Amino acid sequence: MEDLPALGERISVIVETLNGTGTHEGLVLPSAAPKHLTMKLDNGYNVNYPTSAIQSWTVQERIETPMAETSFEPSNADHLPRVRLIHTGGTIASKVDYITGAVEAKFEPEEMMEAIPELASIAQLEAVKIGNMFSDDIRPQHWNLMIKACDEAFADGCRGVVISHGTDTLHITSAALAFAFAGTGGRPAGPIALVGSQRSSDRGSSDATENLLAAVHWAAHGPLPTGHASDATVVIMHHGQSDGVMAVHSGLAVRKLHSSRRDAFQSVNAQPLARMTLEGSSFEISLNTGYEQQRADGDEREVTQRPTTYEERQRIAQFVAGPWLHAEHIEAVVGTGCQGVVIHGTGLGHLPIDDPQKDAPENTALWRGLTRCVNRNLPVVIINQCIHGPVDMHVYSKGRKQISMGLLGHGISSAPETTITKLHWTLSQNKDPVNTLTQNLCGEHQNNLFE
Repeated sequence: MEDLPALGERISVIVETLNGTGTHEGLVLPSAAPKHLTMKLDNGYNVNYPTSAIQSWTVQERIETPMAETSFEPSNADHLPRVRLIHTGGTIASKVDYITGAVEAKFEPEEMMEAIPELASIAQLEAVKIGNMFSDDIRPQHWNLMIKACDEAFADGCRGVVISHGTDTLHITSAALAFAFAGTGGRPAGPIALVGSQRSSDRGSSDATENLLAAVHWAAHGPLPTGHASDATVVIMHHGQSDGVMAVHSGLAVRKLHSSRRDAFQSVNAQPLARMTLEGSSFEISLNTGYEQQRADGDEREVTQRPTTYEERQRIAQFVAGPWLHAEHIEAVVGTGCQGVVIHGTGLGHLPIDDPQKDAPENTALWRGLTRCVNRNLPVVIINQCIHGPVDMHVYSKGRKQISMGLLGHGISSAPETTITKLHWTLSQNKDPVNTLTQNLCGEHQNNLFE
């Protein structure tokens, strides 16, 4: 078949497959290979067939790629709480470009809200756009922009804030904002809910709508944060693969643990703070019993009047312990002028620094290299490569040796990225990492892991 449908056309095609004749409906994408037809099906997935397998096709419609002008107006329902949507981009704000076939961060915040009219029944929504970035491009300067935007929202009288964000570094940003608002002993004036999606908003399998509805509901009607119970920020995503139940994770105890599942986010060394179940057009919030107890037992914190920010030029080097870690790697990076070193240790937080059989001089060299770092007052922090569980360097002689060297990290039970973010925050506030990293500033440590 010489002629093929044009890019952007919606077609119905009959193809011959190994399992017999089949019919597909979808949008024509750029061909994945010569003499092939590539389509995006209604479920969001692509199919690709050689032209020799195509029996017939008909054009149903042509999809216009330019997006229509939007006419979203903020809700004026005065009886509803005010919530500010701070838009940064990511898959939740993405759609498929049917000319290139790529997923791009291109929705505007007003488009997101116009596409989900149910939001208007939950809160008086306002939108602020920081950017349209995928989260792997987010840096500390963007955290500072979000901190400022949240602070301004509360100063303007908003009850809560929702930050739409890409999922890949969502858990890092949530920790950064938690320390900014609660690291010095205070709490945010209202809920700060970060939300993303694993599937772009225009896919049939998208989780964007329910995630955003739940995040806005939490910001408008959820409990006010205590600041001490790991709730200064929360991450709201699907609890499982199916729709209807959302998990409210602590922004200090959550991590992305799957690249594509809708329930990719899971709490580390903790349980979700709450679950939100979709009941008709609204959500029912069920707090975790442990979180309820923490709320009841904790001291009342004052609202943070001036959140802290991050030194944008701070450099923290990361390494992974194992057979490939060498002293020259660390020395080369330290020579660039970094202010801290983080090593993802094995097991309970161990490094290859011993040579009991006298056949691994690389280990002795690493021990010496790390000792030189400590002697230069460069903090070297061990975090948990296992992700779950504590860093406990009292169990084995190897760990005790590391403590005697001056390596930090013993007693840390927070998620790995939370610890790295805390180190960045600690250095930005000119605090001593030796004392600050093991302190439980706002619920980042789960001390029951050592019981």
